[in-house]
Amino acid sequence: MIAAHDLSALRSLARLHKVAVSELRTAEKRLFKHRLPVDEVLAALPEAAQAAWRGGVDWHPLVLAQRRDSQLDGASKLAFRTADGATIESVMLRFRTGRSSVCLSTQVGCAADCAFCATGKLGLRRNLTAPEIVDQVLQAARLFRAEGRVLRNLVFMGMGEPLHNEEALGEAVEALRDPERFNFADRFIVVSTVGVPAAMVRFARRFPGVNLALSLHSAREEVRRWLVPTTRRHPLADLRAALAEVSALHGGHTVLIEYLLFDGLTDTHADLEALVAFVAGIPVHINLIPFNPVAGTESLGLRSTPKERREAFGAALKQAGLKVTLRRSLGTDIDGACGQLAQREGALKAPVV
Repeated sequence: MIAAHDLSALRSLARLHKVAVSELRTAEKRLFKHRLPVDEVLAALPEAAQAAWRGGVDWHPLVLAQRRDSQLDGASKLAFRTADGATIESVMLRFRTGRSSVCLSTQVGCAADCAFCATGKLGLRRNLTAPEIVDQVLQAARLFRAEGRVLRNLVFMGMGEPLHNEEALGEAVEALRDPERFNFADRFIVVSTVGVPAAMVRFARRFPGVNLALSLHSAREEVRRWLVPTTRRHPLADLRAALAEVSALHGGHTVLIEYLLFDGLTDTHADLEALVAFVAGIPVHINLIPFNPVAGTESLGLRSTPKERREAFGAALKQAGLKVTLRRSLGTDIDGACGQLAQREGALKAPVV
């Protein structure tokens, strides 16, 4: 079975069934550029080829099992069922500026086991395949298109640690940025990682124009190890060295730092000083993110820093000469905000029939 994003295989299939170049180009444009439904893609082909394409191509390895729309903001959470009965989640984000984004998953569950994240509580079931990653983009793009919107931004910040699934992530990113296929601009793709130094450098070498975002959350070793247990294998010194190399591979452009603000844990003066020291000499843009409640975190004493103190923390970073943005969470009422994915549906949920 051919994957829908495999352009070379699609073209081979077209030659086998004697599809004219003009017909093939129209079908490709409908699939990759306009992201039209399968029936409209096939309509560009001669009838003799349509049956082969319909049965020989795995158009959608994911089935949309549930959609929940926020009543507070422009977020929609999509729960997809995989062929083996697992559930993954993606989030469509609509911003007031008109920008449309989708938050993508790369694994069923996650092995990072971050203290603040619902996905990590599931453990890791398996990696997603490249077709499963790309299909999230296709299906979200079609939903946006029905609203008269164009999907522009791709953020790999959903379920899973992307750099623990390097091979499939790389294949998917290649397809998504390929001018002959989806043609997403490098600057509109963000891959977020909890910090896998060697993999960060490999990714930056392969995709020097694609944004890497480091989910740092604390620049104090003991705090970060508690928040993100897998980072015990990657000390902050190694992470900082990787970050500097990534920046150099990006031509000295800024690297994104994601930083969750926890009351009394990551927002103190000591945290501020540690963060400033950690990024010194590296061009970064720090995104300060409010903690979104997740079931079970109350017993850990995790609370979000109040808004006034978040603003003060950001102001102090700016005073230190750093670029800072205070982020607003979308989709909190549908468990679609940062750290909340899989809180209800879950990766091990029985298939929806």
